[in-house]
Amino acid sequence: MPTKTDKLNLNRRAFFGLAAGGMAAGAAVTTAQSAHAAPIPTKARIVIIGAGAGGTALANRLVTRLDGAQITLIDPRKEHLYQPGLSLVAAGLKPADYVLSKTTDWLPSGVTLIAEKAAAIDPEAKTVATESGQTVPYDFLVVAPGLILDHDAIEGFSLDMVGQNGIGALYAGPQYAAATWRAASKFAEEGGHGVFTRPATEMKCAGAPLKHTFLIDDRLRRAGNRGKAKITYANNSGALFGVPIVAEKVRMLFEDRTIAPAYSHVLKAVDAGQKRATFATPDGDAEMEYDYLHVIPPQRAPEVIRQSGLSWADKWTDQGWVECDKFTLRHLRYDSIWALGDVAGVPKGKTAASVKWQVPVVEDGIVSAITGTQPTETYHGYTSCPMITRIGRAMLVEFDYNNNLTPSFPGIIAPLEELWISWLMKEVALKATYNAMLRGRA
Repeated sequence: MPTKTDKLNLNRRAFFGLAAGGMAAGAAVTTAQSAHAAPIPTKARIVIIGAGAGGTALANRLVTRLDGAQITLIDPRKEHLYQPGLSLVAAGLKPADYVLSKTTDWLPSGVTLIAEKAAAIDPEAKTVATESGQTVPYDFLVVAPGLILDHDAIEGFSLDMVGQNGIGALYAGPQYAAATWRAASKFAEEGGHGVFTRPATEMKCAGAPLKHTFLIDDRLRRAGNRGKAKITYANNSGALFGVPIVAEKVRMLFEDRTIAPAYSHVLKAVDAGQKRATFATPDGDAEMEYDYLHVIPPQRAPEVIRQSGLSWADKWTDQGWVECDKFTLRHLRYDSIWALGDVAGVPKGKTAASVKWQVPVVEDGIVSAITGTQPTETYHGYTSCPMITRIGRAMLVEFDYNNNLTPSFPGIIAPLEELWISWLMKEVALKATYNAMLRGRA
């Protein structure tokens, strides 16, 4: 009969076999495509706004797929940010530089980078204007600029508060994630009232607020101070997650760990001096005093998207997401434009894992438009969230537009169980897979 150690070693071998196999398969598919499909000759002018995960991965794939295309990336950021790592930095598990690399490190030869912001898009004239006044014409445009964290929407809050007076805000970048850990670690050492928030808007990785809550709860327990702390999770609605079966699992975990949900509470103001947060609720404003407050602000499309008339007119009107077909990601009014990543106005899909499945769809759409053929790739809303529930344990939650669970490893990794192997998918394998995606290989 196998011992506990034998089983652990088996699980380790199974995990690394899965991780290596998955990445090798992704590389093999790309290699096979390159070997069997000659690059398509074209003089098409393709402009990609945004050199984040989506824009960079797409540029790498298009360079391989097309011969002679003029591919231009527009993005002022010198540093590429591995956003899935921010929750690890904010829990003291990784240093701030773990999430940083250079934008140019990931770009292939044959792509022109304009290191400026896109200031305007004219979808009728098919041009993009940059901040310096440069006009860039296009035949095909991909908007992948990410989203804006609207910290100014929270009265009394500013980013210079992060790390002081018990305030955290991990989304804002690596330095703020590290400062968040300074504030959170003090809370873990001293106890008190921890208040964790989630905005009312659509947001990138809706599991991140929950991960941070679970991780800091675990930090308190490991420090022997959980009995000295109260934790409140201020949720924007009546459900803790957008997928009902996952929401119920989270509710059960909260109950087990004495984490109190405050439903339909949306942060609207912070008084840092008094350590008091004000929330909008269906019954009017409510105040909570805190010793640690984690702030996640409302999130919106960049102003250039809204001003250029690319946003939905009848939904998400306060947020400005791009009006596009949820299966093809092609704009509904301008057929030479596609949306990719966080800015896409689709019901799901603001995670790096979503981008991995969206990029081939946009690639196929552009190549089909160039060749005059019908596209065959579709995006069905795949979203993945390695939901960390404590240090060393996570649930690998994967789902689609219809809230169906879509496990990648059925029978091997149970999606709603807290597993060590799912933790390693987040802590070890995810970054390697992400990097392969940036190179266009996964």
